[in-house]
Amino acid sequence: MDKKILDVTCGARSIWFDKHHPAAVYCDKRREQYHHLWKNAGNCTLDINPDVMCDFTELPFPDNSFPLVVFDPPHLTGAKETAWLVKKYGKLDDNWPQMLHNGFRECMRVLKPDGVLIFKWSEYDIPAAEVWKAIGQKPLFGHHSGKQSRTFWGCFMKLDNGEALKDGKGD
Repeated sequence: MDKKILDVTCGARSIWFDKHHPAAVYCDKRREQYHHLWKNAGNCTLDINPDVMCDFTELPFPDNSFPLVVFDPPHLTGAKETAWLVKKYGKLDDNWPQMLHNGFRECMRVLKPDGVLIFKWSEYDIPAAEVWKAIGQKPLFGHHSGKQSRTFWGCFMKLDNGEALKDGKGD
């Protein structure tokens, strides 16, 4: 495989500077296109067009395939299905702790030893601490960003034994 980066929840690739990076495989369970989603944005189109359609909890790639995995899962729970944020980012159901746990495990499975997982989370509905509890560990390091510091970027690393490198605090 000549691709070195896997984005398991690409959506409209809004975090990417190069939305068609040649080293990346873009995955999502949706293939959708929306026009005029934002009333004041003119002729704007939201295009969710993954290279591979799949669910992040069941990735169709062999173990140890990618040195870099990007995981930016849906973060909304209470928004209506018709909301533009749901159309752009998707929505979690009541089973979100198990879904994120399974998705994190899948990301670690396809990550090569010594590979890095970048995890992006918006604390819009669910605090990051609840997500770390659901997936079973905290990132090695991270950073809050955004106007209200509600977005958290976290970094994980896979060890040779297949386990994620823990944050060193033992919790």
